[in-house]
Amino acid sequence: MTQQELNVPEKQETRGELTRAGRTYVPQVDIFETKEALWLWADMPGIDEESLNVHLDDGVLTIEGQVDVKQYAEMSPLYTEYNVGNYVRRFTLSNDVDSHRIVARMQHGVLSLEIPKAERAKPRRITLTQ
Repeated sequence: MTQQELNVPEKQETRGELTRAGRTYVPQVDIFETKEALWLWADMPGIDEESLNVHLDDGVLTIEGQVDVKQYAEMSPLYTEYNVGNYVRRFTLSNDVDSHRIVARMQHGVLSLEIPKAERAKPRRITLTQ
């Protein structure tokens, strides 16, 4: 096995959000598109279902997670690759999604969103008329 150096991306802290206590970070996401839907996965370590808020308002999808920092108060980490803090990220969705059928799941610190496309946005074959 060859040795590899880990390139750990730096966590991006949000700017201008002064209404929350503690630090707030932008979760890293992967977004994929299929013919039927958009899929979004967000890394939110330390977040469970009870501390997660996913909502859609006026076309803006917001994901927020609150970390209970008290559980980390007595720890003295030797090495960390992520800092403890809250998460928030916003996405503007087009009218081409079916907002009533969005499904959210949280498992092992990863938020998974299935954002179905509206019928009008799905690819379709147009038949020729004679």
